[in-house]
Amino acid sequence: MRLTLLSRTYCHLCHEMEQQVRARLPQGWGLEVVDIDQHPQLESQYDEQVPVLLAGEQELFHHFFDPAQWQAFLGRRGIG
Repeated sequence: MRLTLLSRTYCHLCHEMEQQVRARLPQGWGLEVVDIDQHPQLESQYDEQVPVLLAGEQELFHHFFDPAQWQAFLGRRGIG
C-alpha cells in the first residue's frame, strides 16, 4: 500500500508526522510526501489542515499522528 502525506516544507507538525509514519510503516508499504505549496489545488483544499495522511482517498489523520487510530487502520487490513 502507498500512503500519501500532504505536507509543507516549513511545517514542524508535518515533519513529526512523517517521522512517526515512517517508523511504523509495514514491510512493503511506501510513503509519498507531497508539498501542497507546489500544487495549487491541494493548497486550496487542505491549506491549514496539514499535515494530512491519506490512504488512497481516505483521510487518516489531520495535524497529529494517533497511534491507536493507526493500529485500528492496520487491524482493518489484517496487520498487527
